[in-house]
Amino acid sequence: MKSEVEEAVLGRIRPRPPEQQEVLGVAEEIIGAVNLSGRAEAMLVGSVARGTWVRGDRDLDIFMLYDPALPREALEEEGLGLARDVAKRFGTDWREKYAEHPYINATIRGMDVDLVPCYRVASGAEIRSAVDRTPFHTRYIRERIAPFVEDVLLLKQFTKAGGVYGSDQMTEGFAGYLCELLVLHYRGFTPLVEAAARWRPGLFIDLEGHAAKSFDDPMVVIDPVDPKRNVAASVSISKMFAFVELCRGYLAAPSENFFFPPPVAPFTLEEFGVEVARRGTHLFAVSFETPPFIPDVVVPQLRRSLEGMRALLERSGFVVNRAEEAMGEERCLLLFELFSREMPAVVRHIGPPVWSRSNAEKFAGKWRECERFAGPYIEDGRYIVEVERKYTHAADLLASPEVLGVGLGKHVKKAMEKEWVVLEGLECWSPEFAGFLTTFLQKETPLTRVLRARTE
Repeated sequence: MKSEVEEAVLGRIRPRPPEQQEVLGVAEEIIGAVNLSGRAEAMLVGSVARGTWVRGDRDLDIFMLYDPALPREALEEEGLGLARDVAKRFGTDWREKYAEHPYINATIRGMDVDLVPCYRVASGAEIRSAVDRTPFHTRYIRERIAPFVEDVLLLKQFTKAGGVYGSDQMTEGFAGYLCELLVLHYRGFTPLVEAAARWRPGLFIDLEGHAAKSFDDPMVVIDPVDPKRNVAASVSISKMFAFVELCRGYLAAPSENFFFPPPVAPFTLEEFGVEVARRGTHLFAVSFETPPFIPDVVVPQLRRSLEGMRALLERSGFVVNRAEEAMGEERCLLLFELFSREMPAVVRHIGPPVWSRSNAEKFAGKWRECERFAGPYIEDGRYIVEVERKYTHAADLLASPEVLGVGLGKHVKKAMEKEWVVLEGLECWSPEFAGFLTTFLQKETPLTRVLRARTE
């Protein structure tokens, strides 16, 4: 029995019959085109195939199944060739994208369509790449989900609104398949929300009781079609407990706002400047061309690069309050909020105790050729030297060649070797990143509103 709030939400998110017919009709056309080629067998997978898609989510995943005897290289070449031919047949634009192996993304009849080659294996134990599991996921869910379709729709909308939906590296949240498994395990949306309010790290769910290995993730949901895989591996502990807090807030005061939160308007350039001035901190951004790979490939490299640059700033004396990354269609942004933009020209280095003779001599020798302001001198039994700081302004450091040596991700480094730009203050703002910058400065999310309400 759904509550009044949940019935109202379902009225807004259930796909209407005309939309269902249109989406499934386009899927059938594409499947027919693949099958008629005689080169592969097509299968509709994902939420549309399982009937668990939310109104307006018109994405289609069409898998093209090939004989496992086909070598991997040939699978990629033949699969991409067929996908291109299908896209061209519909007279549409297409793009080659990369995950574990390349696939084609196209816009067909106004819908976002992924055409993905994979192997037609007999069981989950025989998969040769991650995408080979997906047909088994579709069959598993489709056979069991009928009584709980509306519960899945509610959970998907709840997690999307709360900012915790999506297993991509940027979100680190709940995948659609994970949502379906959680609803199956708890037998509905409301029982899941009630249980999640009591979750603790180490949560373990195994629907089939067939786990084949142990995991140390904060949340473990064993894949019913692959006992060696944790479906919740992408869920960070932060997003897990953001979901927990959202559930607690919803139980305390159910509202449609948990499914459709009031929008947060992005800062205009003027508003952005006012907020930065009010905080009294200093924003710097490193901007470069977005590498031509999917977010699951690029985002981990952005985070690695962000941490490398953060460490470089802090080694140079700049205190970093917060740092975050953003991946746009054209450009990527590594954003740093510093407590100061400039450092004094002098930097103090503390050496070893004087009684550690060999180390003391090495220290003195190391700094002998440097531009010194003072020293070496002795303070509290240790050598001290004051030398000239190489970079006194954060922008100069971020623009220096030293940035390329901080352990950047492979694709990030390749992009930055072509060019990168250092932005400061108001220069960091652009229409593409206005929403990201607003969230960065305000931390205004559905979760923060829940937390405020619970503490008032």
